[in-house]
Formats: sequence, structure tokens, C-alpha cells
Amino acid sequence: MKKNYEMDLTTGPLFSKMIRFTVPVMLSSLLQLLFNAADIIVVGRFEGDTALSAVGSNTALINLCVTFFMGLAVGVGVLVANYYGGGLNERLSKTVHTAIMLAVFSGLFLTVVGVIFAGQFLKWMNTPETIIDQAAVYLRIYFVGMISMMVYNFGSAILRAVGDTRRPLIYLTVAGVVNVILNLVFVIAFHMGVAGVALATVISQTLSAFLIVRCMKNSESVIKLCADKFKWDTDAALNILKIGVPASIQGILFSVSNVIIQSSVNGFGDLVVGGNTAASNIEGFVYVSMNAFYQTAISFTGQNIGAGKKERITKIMLASEALVFLVGGVFGNIVVLTGTSLLSIYTDSPAMIEYGMGRIEVVCRYYFLCGMMDVMVGVIRGMGYSIMPTLVSLGGVCGIRLVWIFTFFRQARFHEPFWLYITYPASWLITVIVHLICFMYIRKIRELYKKQE
Repeated sequence: MKKNYEMDLTTGPLFSKMIRFTVPVMLSSLLQLLFNAADIIVVGRFEGDTALSAVGSNTALINLCVTFFMGLAVGVGVLVANYYGGGLNERLSKTVHTAIMLAVFSGLFLTVVGVIFAGQFLKWMNTPETIIDQAAVYLRIYFVGMISMMVYNFGSAILRAVGDTRRPLIYLTVAGVVNVILNLVFVIAFHMGVAGVALATVISQTLSAFLIVRCMKNSESVIKLCADKFKWDTDAALNILKIGVPASIQGILFSVSNVIIQSSVNGFGDLVVGGNTAASNIEGFVYVSMNAFYQTAISFTGQNIGAGKKERITKIMLASEALVFLVGGVFGNIVVLTGTSLLSIYTDSPAMIEYGMGRIEVVCRYYFLCGMMDVMVGVIRGMGYSIMPTLVSLGGVCGIRLVWIFTFFRQARFHEPFWLYITYPASWLITVIVHLICFMYIRKIRELYKKQE
């Protein structure tokens, strides 16, 4: 008898199910982040600080390029959760097959754009001349794996929406081990440098995509992939876009603000870029740990909305916020206390370590605010409201950061990395408050509508 990996998120105790659901998501995200971490650590240790900066300088740009299509995966997850909770199997199947086709088209588009325009993108980002050639090599190879990345992430969003968070963890564990082994082989044995770490990432991403497609093809559930059902469904695609595009726009503009921040960091030279790269990578582990609760909030809210159990939504929001506050506060401050040791894994340069700690002490100490902001977005989006959290986040996060960079930061007394990094916690705090107000407004409107019925 096959083991049932799916989970009904509409019944039973909330906290215990949230923890069972979230822990595999968290571990999966950490493993996915290790793909990039392995690249940076191996190349920094065996190829030097220039190669380290070349790989790291691509992070914000890669995020910018893939964010739009990753936002569409959010739309897929919300719809699948709604249909699964409501027992709408035919709609669910059409959405699943259309989503996988959309993932392939998205990945192909990104590959073509990334390979052709890699050099120009890096020039626009003010990438130092000392690292731009190596950065372009890494970027072009990395983008060859975009189809695999999209398929895996769309597929894992589908599995999470039906409560299956364990199998994506298993597949990423296998792919992560392969990635680390190939990194060492390509860099140490074959001396391939940044090309080697990029190639290792592409191969491991392809493996994870293959495993998740095989899983869905062999499934006995409503998410089963069938060759004869791969037909483009316009209604399903439009529903995905309705929820996913606002999430994509939000992600893109977040990434734009991060690219602008990265460009500002690039202006301080190689050492600051390297320190910022290592610190950002360490922060990423805290972020994805918190972001797991965002994905949990979407799936729990989506299934309960689909099942008509709207009375559980406030409890889901409060439980998610409590858990993300705890995880973000503990993990973030552990990084602050151990930052110097963690940074030394990436580089031996005292200057890079010092610059990296400058970022960690500002960002990680208050990182829980970012997690709380994301959870509010997840709950509201899972309720079917995608435009509202997008507008709030754009104004509260991107708006504040960009206004600061183009005004005060340009003044001599504020033109230091510290004043760049301080925009993060300030924007998170303001946005959390506004999202909470929006949630209370939506809940009140729904209650009034229910009374009228």
C-alpha cells in the first residue's frame, strides 16, 4: 500500500499540523539555498575573493529575472489549495497540467533572455570590471537551467497545496548532495572555476525537476500528470495569472529595489561587495526558514477558504505570526552572535568579514519583522486578495527604500553601507502594520457579507 503524503489542512489541531507541514518546507528551502551557498563557499575557498564576488554579484539580478514567474507559482498554489479543499477535482487537474506547461514556457523564455543579455545586465548593475567577465560566465550557464528551476518550483507549489511537503524535501536532499559533490569535482579536480559551480547547480536543478515530475506522473491522487491531459486551458491560465501576476509584480519590484541596493553596494568596491555577498547568503538561511510560514499560511488559508471554513482564518493568521516571530527572532539573533565565525566560512579576508558583519548586525537582528510581513501577505493572498497586499508591500517596502536611496543616501553624511541597510527593518515594520489593518478590514467585510446572507 502506498504511503499517503497529502494532508487535509481544514480539520484537526492547528499548531501541530502547521509544524508538521512547515518543517519539511523549511528544510526544503534551506536545501535549495544550499545550492547557491555551496557555489559561493567552494568558489571562495578554492578560486579566491574575485571569483566569490563574481558569483555573489549575480544574486540580486537572478532573483529579479526569475521572480515574475515564481510569483505565478504562488497563483498555482492558491488555486490548487482552493480546489483541493473544495473537492473540485476537474478544475484542479486542468490547473495542474496548465501550470506545468506554463513552467516550461517560462523557463525557456528566461533561458533565452539570460544567455543573450547577461553581459548587458551586469553592466547596468555597475558590476566592477575586475569581476564582470567571470560574473557573465556564471550567469549564462545558470540560466541554461531555468526550465528545470521553474518545473521544480511549480511542481513543489502543487504538492504543498495538497499538503505534501515531505517529498519535495526528499528530492532536494538528493539534488543537494549531487550539487555539493559536483561543485568539488568541477572546481578542485577540473579547475573550472565559476563555470564549474554554475554547471553543478544546473545539473542538480535538473535532477530535482525530474524527480518531482516523476512523482506527479506516478501519483494516484488528483494531481496526477497524464500525457493526454496536457492541453492548454485558458480559463485555468487566466485564474493563475489573476492571483500570480500581482504577486509577481510585487516580487519584481522588491527585486528591483534590491538590485538598486546591490548597485549601490557595488559602488563601494570589491571588499564591500564580497562582505555583502557572504552576509546576504547567511541571511538567506534565516529568511527561507521564516518564508516557510508564508507558504504554510497560503496553503492553510487556501484549503480552508475552498472548504468554506472561514472561521479558521484568523486562527491560522495568529498561529503563523506567533511561529514566524519565534523562528525569526531566535535564528536572526543567533546569526548576529555567531556572524564572524559564519562569515569566515566564506572568506579569510578580515575586511570582508568586517563589512559583512556591518550588514548582519542591522538586518538579522530585526529579521523577524520581514517574516511577519510575509505571513500577512500569505494569509491575505490565500483568501483570494492578491492586489491589495501587492500595493501595500510596494508602497511600504519598495517605496521607502527607493525614496531613501535617491534622496538622503546620496548626501555625504549618509553615504555609508549602514544607512543603506537600515532601510530594511524600517520598511518591514511599517508594512506589517498596514497589512494587519488590511486583514482586519477584509475580515470585517466578510463578516458583514455573511450576516447579509
